[in-house]
Amino acid sequence: MSAKVEFEKVTVRYGAHVALRGVSLEMPEKQIFGIIGPANSGKTTLLKCINRTIDFVPSAAVEGDVRVDGQNVFALRNVYALRRRVGMVFPLPVGLPLSVYENVAYAPRRAGMHDRTALDRLVEKCLRQAMLWDEVKDRLSMLGTKLSGGQQQRLTLARALSHQPEILCLDEFSIAIDPVTTMKIEDVLLELKEEMTIVLVTNLVQQAHRLADHVAFLNRSELVECGPTEKIFNQPDQRLTYDYVTGGFG
Repeated sequence: MSAKVEFEKVTVRYGAHVALRGVSLEMPEKQIFGIIGPANSGKTTLLKCINRTIDFVPSAAVEGDVRVDGQNVFALRNVYALRRRVGMVFPLPVGLPLSVYENVAYAPRRAGMHDRTALDRLVEKCLRQAMLWDEVKDRLSMLGTKLSGGQQQRLTLARALSHQPEILCLDEFSIAIDPVTTMKIEDVLLELKEEMTIVLVTNLVQQAHRLADHVAFLNRSELVECGPTEKIFNQPDQRLTYDYVTGGFG
């Protein structure tokens, strides 16, 4: 099984604070890779390294290698091309001050897609994948920021999918979405992994158990354990992992 993303001895500091310490792991291609751990354990920082949104944090200093398809992302000159390959959905929705349609069409237009029929198909496809099409198909011209919080989060997911990414990073995507919609999107993610690698940060341990093929457990900025999901949940090597997945702490 080939690795899509590799971390090798990655340490990230925000000034004097160490957010990740010596993390090494591999994320297999076209699988769902879950990242679990208590708050402030480095989960989001790990995600930000994959598409170099860590660059937007002035105090951040990164040591070690993060590779996508064997290429160190921090050696790339064209960061924009990297970010088209790696979609990102953050915990709270970040809607563009554009119509629902243009929120999804914006990135494809910037990449050179101008055929209206092709754009219409892509917008519908992405909104369907985000479980939003039926709710907005008759108001595609309204401002995306006028949608409810949960709808805006699904619009953010649709926008990430519009890049047609190779890797989709999700950071607590369900925090603003009701449980029924969350379950529907989980079903979509299980289908999407046939097309792309999905990296899922979640504080919902059972969500990782349901969805992920592999799981990494972070605690206090360090990787405690990483492996196939069933092993992590049923036969972990570390007592700390057992305590976390069984609700001993969080």
